[in-house]
Amino acid sequence: MAVERTLSIIKPDATTRNLTGKINAKFEDAGLRIVAQKRIQLTKAQAGEFYAVHKERPFYDELCEFMASAPVVVQVLEGEGAIAKNRDVMGATNPADAAAGTIRAEFAESVGENSVHGSDAPETAAEEIAYFFSGLELVG
Repeated sequence: MAVERTLSIIKPDATTRNLTGKINAKFEDAGLRIVAQKRIQLTKAQAGEFYAVHKERPFYDELCEFMASAPVVVQVLEGEGAIAKNRDVMGATNPADAAAGTIRAEFAESVGENSVHGSDAPETAAEEIAYFFSGLELVG
C-alpha cells in the first residue's frame, strides 16, 4: 500500500470540548503522522467554499454555520493508505453507527456535530489539502 496524505479537520464540537489531543492520539496510534496542522476560525463563506460540493443538499447552510461557529483544527495526515485508515479511525458519519473505539463513537454529539472530517479519495485529498495549506507548510 502506498504512502498517502489526507486532510483531517477537527470540527467545532470537538475543539470547544478540548478534544484535539485525544483525537490526534487516535490518529497517531493508528500509524498516521501529522505533517501539517493549524487552528483556524473559518468564516461562513470559507466553509461554504470548502463544502461547495454539498451546496444543493438540505444540510448545506447548517453545515456552513456550524463550521464557522468556533475554531477548527485543519491538518494533513500521512501514512500507508492514509485516506482509508483515517476514515476507519473516524468511524461512520452517524455516531450511532460508528464502531466502538472510533472517534465518532467516542466523541461525536450527532450526525451534524460529528467531531471530524476526512478526505474520501486521493483527488479530494489533494484539493482539500491545497485549500488550507501551501507546499511549504507540509513538513513530513
